[in-house]
Amino acid sequence: MDILNWLGTLPGAIGQGFVWGIMAIGLYITFKILDVADLTVDGSITTGAAVCTILLTNGVNVGIAMFVAFIAGVLAGLVTGLLHTLFGIPAILAGILTQLMLWSANLIIMSGRANVALSRFQYSDKVLIATGTSQIGKTLIILFGIILAVSAILYWFFGTEFGMSLRSTGNNRSMSRAQGINTAFTTVFGLALSNGIVALAGSLLAQQQGAADINMGKGAIVIGLAAVVVGEAIFSHISTNFFVRLLGVVVGAVIYWIVFQTVIFLGLPSEYLKLLSALVVAIFLGVPYLKKTFFAKKKKKEVAKNA
Repeated sequence: MDILNWLGTLPGAIGQGFVWGIMAIGLYITFKILDVADLTVDGSITTGAAVCTILLTNGVNVGIAMFVAFIAGVLAGLVTGLLHTLFGIPAILAGILTQLMLWSANLIIMSGRANVALSRFQYSDKVLIATGTSQIGKTLIILFGIILAVSAILYWFFGTEFGMSLRSTGNNRSMSRAQGINTAFTTVFGLALSNGIVALAGSLLAQQQGAADINMGKGAIVIGLAAVVVGEAIFSHISTNFFVRLLGVVVGAVIYWIVFQTVIFLGLPSEYLKLLSALVVAIFLGVPYLKKTFFAKKKKKEVAKNA
C-alpha cells in the first residue's frame, strides 16, 4: 500500500519537474553555454510569477500574461548583463545586485503583498495549467508540449550564425573577440534570454501553485544547478546533440523532484533537502575533476616509470 501511495505522488512530482525543468533550461544557457554564474534567477522566477498572476487577476489572457512575464525576465537579465559588461561588475555580483532589486520590484508588482493568490474557481478557465491533481494528465501534456517547443526554438536559434557566436563567447571569449564577435553584446543577450525563460517558468509555477509568493524563488539556483548537473551527467554519455542535452536538463529536474517527493513521503524533514541538493551538485561537479586529476597523476607516474 505504501508503494502505491508513493506511486500516486509521482505525477505531481513530474509536473513540478517539468516546470522547474524549463527554469533549468534557462539556467543552462548561462551556466553551460555562456560559462557565467548568474544568480539573477532567484529573483526573475518570482518576477515571472508575480507579473503573470497580477495580469491574470486583472482579466488578461493567459498567453499575453505569460509573454509579458517572459519580457519582464528579459529585462531583469538585461540589467544583470549591463551591470556586468557596461560597469565591469563581476557576473556573480551583478546577479546578486539585480536579485536584490527584483525583491523590491516584485513587491511593487504585487502591490506590497507578499502573496497573491489565484482563485481556483474564479480563474480556472483562464489559466493554462490547472492546480491540484484532478487534471494532472492534461497539465503534464501541456507542460511537455511547452518543453518541446522551447527546446526546439533554442535548438534552431543556437544553430544560427548569431547563436553560434553566443556559444563561441562561452567557449573562448578572447578568440571570439579576435574573430570580430561583440562578446559584450552576446553576453547581455544570453543573460536576457536565460532570465526570460526562467520568468516564463515562473509564470507556469504560479499557475501550478495557484499563487505568486515573494519567497518562491529562494533556492531556485540550487534546484536549477542540480537539474543541469544531473541531466548532464546522465545524457552526456548518451548523446552530444544539443536538443537531447536540453531534454536531459528537464529529466534532471524531474529526478530532483522525485527525490524530493520521496524524502517527504519517507517522513524525513524537508529542510534537509537543500543540504541534499547542495551535496548532489557538489558531488556531480567535483567527481569529474577528481577523476581527471587522478588519471592525470596516474599517467604522469607511468610516463616517469617508463622513462
